[in-house]
Amino acid sequence: MQRTIVKQLLAWKESKRRKPLILRGARQVGKTWLVENVLANKFDNFVKIDFEKQRNFHTYYKNDLDPKKIVSYLELSTEKITPGKTLLFFDEIQACPRAIMALRYFYEEMPELHVVAAGSLLEFAFGDISIPVGRVQYMHVNPMSFFEYLTAIRNEMLAATSLRHPSEIDNTTQNLLLGELRNYFFIGGMPECVKTWRDSKSMIEAFSVQSEILESYRDDFSKYKPQVESTCLQAVFMNCAKRVGDQLIYTKLDHSHTGQTNRKAFDLLVKARLLTKIPSCTPSGLPLGATANQKKFKASILDIGLMQRLFRAPVDIELQQHDLLSIFRGKLAEQFVAQELLAHHGPDLFYWAREARGSSAEIDYLLVCNSSIYPVEVKSGAGGSLKSMHMLLQKYDNCPSGLVLYDGNYKDLPLQKLEFLPLYSVAGLCRQ
Repeated sequence: MQRTIVKQLLAWKESKRRKPLILRGARQVGKTWLVENVLANKFDNFVKIDFEKQRNFHTYYKNDLDPKKIVSYLELSTEKITPGKTLLFFDEIQACPRAIMALRYFYEEMPELHVVAAGSLLEFAFGDISIPVGRVQYMHVNPMSFFEYLTAIRNEMLAATSLRHPSEIDNTTQNLLLGELRNYFFIGGMPECVKTWRDSKSMIEAFSVQSEILESYRDDFSKYKPQVESTCLQAVFMNCAKRVGDQLIYTKLDHSHTGQTNRKAFDLLVKARLLTKIPSCTPSGLPLGATANQKKFKASILDIGLMQRLFRAPVDIELQQHDLLSIFRGKLAEQFVAQELLAHHGPDLFYWAREARGSSAEIDYLLVCNSSIYPVEVKSGAGGSLKSMHMLLQKYDNCPSGLVLYDGNYKDLPLQKLEFLPLYSVAGLCRQ
């Protein structure tokens, strides 16, 4: 499977300012696969320690965090570890918090050794341990984007085409991309789901994998009960999935717990990257985060495939919807756009909501391209008034134009300062 993060991994390997690397991301997004099948191939030797399965290695960290001593102990149970030739991989590092603490000493005392760690739900495991700030590098692994999905199902030509500006693509090809996007809405980007779909062409089998992944998340929630009740974590996660695209209120995320407890659960899920918080802000200038209102926010979840699985809606009926924006009342379309923006355009996401009392004017997302701010609206059909979009463009003349993503072909309306773009084209928005 082709992953776009590979370039960053190889750059880390060759960097003279390299620090121990922690690959972050939810369980089963492909962290371990990337290390074992891409990075490990660039070294003479590969030593892997799995802290969940090999609990005996925890004892090496009990009294001492000296990296040279730790390496000498590891060599007794594995093989010779040679700086510059060996890749040392700590998998499921969240299961041994002291191993996270030890990474800073690898940087300070054994900087020539390539050390990479992978972990999920790290904040759940941190507790009161000292995080090695400034002594490690972090790299986040997302689920597979639509581009990566297309390459994984062996449609490289269509994948390459998806990154081109839609004005350069004929309508027939655009319709092919929109048709494959319909499948992606239900399969999503979790690597095992994509592989299952590619090999079996059975959505039922892919759905079974999704259910297994969600169950593994529930198991993880139960491990960290001292911080937040697992029932609260599950309820907040589920309700955020159901309300993608809606402004959220903490007290309504789980009626069986207080707003303060729900907020704690929400923040923890955000830190673990199972949820992404999307604050409102004004597009008056850069950076967008300078005007962010953390009290007025929406959220997206990790993966569109897992989202539809949480809905448990009749897929056979939803698949017959003619317009992609009609599937699950447009929720999947908004999730898709958020997921693609995060994968291709940076880790932060914002939307616009008019501050005037009683106003419902809102734009789904704000995108920064070439130092300009573009409002992005996810909309069913090419008609309608687009009142909120016109209101924003009139008030903020620093925004060059509005981008409307819909289930259709490319249309440019320069007199209205609007571009209508096919939904699949999020990845290519800044590639003009």
